[in-house]
Amino acid sequence: MHLCIFNPEHDLCLAKGRAHYVPPRSAVDFARRDASIMQVLYPGALCCSVYDLTREQASQATEVTAWGWNAVVKHELLKRGVPAELLPSDEEIETIRELQHRSTVLPLQEDCHEVRTVEEMEGLLKEREHWVMKAPWSGAGRGLRWVHGVLTAIDRDWLLKTVEGQRCVIAEPRRDVVADLALEYDMGFAGYSYFKTGSGVYKENVPWTDEQIERRFPVHEARERIERWLEANVWRRYRGPLGVDLMVCADGGVHVAEMNLRHTMGMVAHERIRDMGYRL
Repeated sequence: MHLCIFNPEHDLCLAKGRAHYVPPRSAVDFARRDASIMQVLYPGALCCSVYDLTREQASQATEVTAWGWNAVVKHELLKRGVPAELLPSDEEIETIRELQHRSTVLPLQEDCHEVRTVEEMEGLLKEREHWVMKAPWSGAGRGLRWVHGVLTAIDRDWLLKTVEGQRCVIAEPRRDVVADLALEYDMGFAGYSYFKTGSGVYKENVPWTDEQIERRFPVHEARERIERWLEANVWRRYRGPLGVDLMVCADGGVHVAEMNLRHTMGMVAHERIRDMGYRL
C-alpha cells in the first residue's frame, strides 16, 4: 500500500529542527481536514494526516510519501509502526533541512544579504529604505518582517532572536511585484504555477496553463539559470519534489523568492488543471 502523509506543518517542524516538537493545533487540524489534497498528486494511495494514521494502516505500508520530510513526521511514523526502511535516513532529513535554509539560494538572489547584527541591517538601510527581513527557516508568510527606513526596538529584538536560533537573517529589498510564479519539479520539470499572495501569505492559485504563463511572463531566462544552479548545487544531494518561487516585477525583472524542498500547492493546482482537461 502506498501511504501518503499530508503534513502542512512541515515548515514549522523544519524551523524547530527536533523530532519531539508538537505543532500548533491549527496546523494539525488543517492536516487532518485537508489530507485529500494528496489524492490529487497520488490517486489511489491512502492519504491521511500522520495523526490519523492507525497502526494497522502503518503495518500495511509498502511505500511512504510525505508532503515534506522532517524529523517530526519521521518520528510520528515510526511511533505508529511504519518500517524504518521505508523512511528517509536521519542524514537525508538533515540535508533537506540545511538545503531549506534561505541562505542556500542567495547565489540566485540579486541584492539579498545574510545579516547577523543590527549594525549590518542599519548599514543596508542607508543604501535602500525598504527591506524585508526573513527568518531562514520559515514559510507560508511566517518569519517575515517588513522594515521601513529605520529599525524599531521590536525589529532589533526580532533580528537578534532569529540570528540566535537560525544563524542569520536574510535581508531582501522590497520589490514592486506584479505576479508570483513558481517552477515546480518532481524528478524533472513538472510545470509552472501562478498564485496570489497577500502580505507574503499564499492565498490561491490562478488556473493558467504552462503555455499561458510562458506567453505572459518572461520566465525562460530565469528558468535556465535556476536549473543550472539546481543541477550543480541541489540535485546531487536531494531527489524529490521541489518548488522555486519567483517574483515578476513591474520593471520586467524576475527574481527568486525562495526554494521549497517539499510538495507545494502549485503542484496540486497544476495536476488539477491537467484533470480539468487543459493541454499542458
